[in-house]
Amino acid sequence: MPTPTYTLDDLIYLMQRLRDPRDGCPWDLKQTYETIVPSTIEEAYEVADAIERGDLDHLKEELGDLLFQVIFYSQFGTEEKRFDFYQVVDTLVAKLVRRHPHVFPNEKLRERYGDQPADETAIKQRWEDIKQEEREAKGVRGTLDDIPLNLAALSRAAKLQKRAARTGFDWDDIKGPIAKVREELEEVEQALASGDMDAVEAEMGDLYFAAVNISRYLKQDPEASLRRANRKFESRFRYIEANASKPLEHMSLEEMDALWDKAKQEGL
Repeated sequence: MPTPTYTLDDLIYLMQRLRDPRDGCPWDLKQTYETIVPSTIEEAYEVADAIERGDLDHLKEELGDLLFQVIFYSQFGTEEKRFDFYQVVDTLVAKLVRRHPHVFPNEKLRERYGDQPADETAIKQRWEDIKQEEREAKGVRGTLDDIPLNLAALSRAAKLQKRAARTGFDWDDIKGPIAKVREELEEVEQALASGDMDAVEAEMGDLYFAAVNISRYLKQDPEASLRRANRKFESRFRYIEANASKPLEHMSLEEMDALWDKAKQEGL
């Protein structure tokens, strides 16, 4: 690999220059914690998108964009004398060392156990116990209290369900959530028949939530599943556009369905 021209310290300096009141960038100077949150979320999704599309050539760039978000927040903290980037790193390393007692003896980063068998069940339970201890130390008592409101709705639904399941509030087997999806679909149909669109919206939410429960029960990520479905729809619809003999507005649904089926046959 080529030797990098710039270092992490250069990136921190660049951020300081962008926020310099005398000759910084007007746009960067106007930003706050709140205003860059949408960019942070977008950059995280772009990292996920590059990975899921297998576009590893651009992953380096996307990871850099995501890292810049951390540098941005850290600069705000530095200006307010709350924390700086190095304290962010220090807090992170300390937390990860604490959460991995099976890797770091006595919570010492440089110490090793050497060869030892891994009990993944015990490791996972200890991880959850430590996280619960950390939540309680922060004054978090309720099972669902610290689940972020700004998570994507599907991801938040899965996290709510997963957290509740730890208390025993869960189905006995996969048949439960599958039956719940059927039940919620019937309630959507009933709400549609009533003409009450507010009720329809509420029932659709229940249907989505129930569907997430199936993914969660199968230990699958509903966000990743839906992104996969989105990509599949997009590729098949693009196939229809590329192979249509006339503008889509002038095609019948049957003609478009025929091309859709061809796209499926070609593995799209």
